[in-house]
Amino acid sequence: MSRAFGSVQAVLDLSFEAPRGAVTALVGPNGCGKSTLMLMLASLLAPDSGRVLIGGIDPTKDSPAVRRMVGWMPDQFGAWDSLRVSEVLEVMGRAYFLPTAQVRERTMELLDLMDLQTLAQQPAHVLSRGQKQRLGLARTLVHSPQVLILDEPASGLDPASRRRLLRVVRQAASDGTTVLVSSHILSELEEMADHVVFMDAGQVVDASSVRALAARPRTWRVESLDHEALARALDAVGVRHGGVAPPESTASGHAEATIDLPDEATAARLLADLAAHDARVVCFGPATGRLEAAYLSSAAAQRQGAL
Repeated sequence: MSRAFGSVQAVLDLSFEAPRGAVTALVGPNGCGKSTLMLMLASLLAPDSGRVLIGGIDPTKDSPAVRRMVGWMPDQFGAWDSLRVSEVLEVMGRAYFLPTAQVRERTMELLDLMDLQTLAQQPAHVLSRGQKQRLGLARTLVHSPQVLILDEPASGLDPASRRRLLRVVRQAASDGTTVLVSSHILSELEEMADHVVFMDAGQVVDASSVRALAARPRTWRVESLDHEALARALDAVGVRHGGVAPPESTASGHAEATIDLPDEATAARLLADLAAHDARVVCFGPATGRLEAAYLSSAAAQRQGAL
């Protein structure tokens, strides 16, 4: 599908599938078309060409059916400032024609789920950015949607709230919900997602399961208690590296070296070889996550304005 705004081609001949019962991540630089794509999936924007199918239904032909099925969380929270937190959820429940008793029950469930019980009677306008994000997710879940579309849901959240978000999203997927999520916090997105779709200039440029990214090249960091021992071991195993940094120049206080390796199997063999050569290794692991390494290796990440 494609969508343009005047001379700006926001989405161009884009095609992908987000499976049921899994979390699919959208990753790409600012302005690559992620939000436009999500608006079309949420039936809030029609494509210029092509079509969207949500659970087999085309939003341009039956948008009410799609909206009953979809929970949409935009990147900017909008609420009725005069309403209390609990009232925001109650109004949303009534908007979806839920029975009164179910609205009350669901409101209490979601206040508890998102740790908003103590704020239930507070006006929405007094909430912090992070609290509004938690309310926004609760609002998205009111009608128990089959599809969740989340645009930057972790924005403004403190570490504890981000862990809660991770649990809620993973549980939704486990319950059979289709989840599509966009975020610039790639380390947390990696924990959350089963699949990833990389976008650039309105197109899908790569797609993979997160697990399969382990077979792609990335940089690894090795830390040692002994600068000379690590240097000798690296030379002995014949691995290329950019030199060993002495402990006094590193944040860890250990001697460190970074090494580009093709996959995790090679990393495992290298670690065994370093141990056999008494490198006194105390830490060995990827310098970046799988999603970050895959994104940073793309042409999209090299352009000005990339995330």
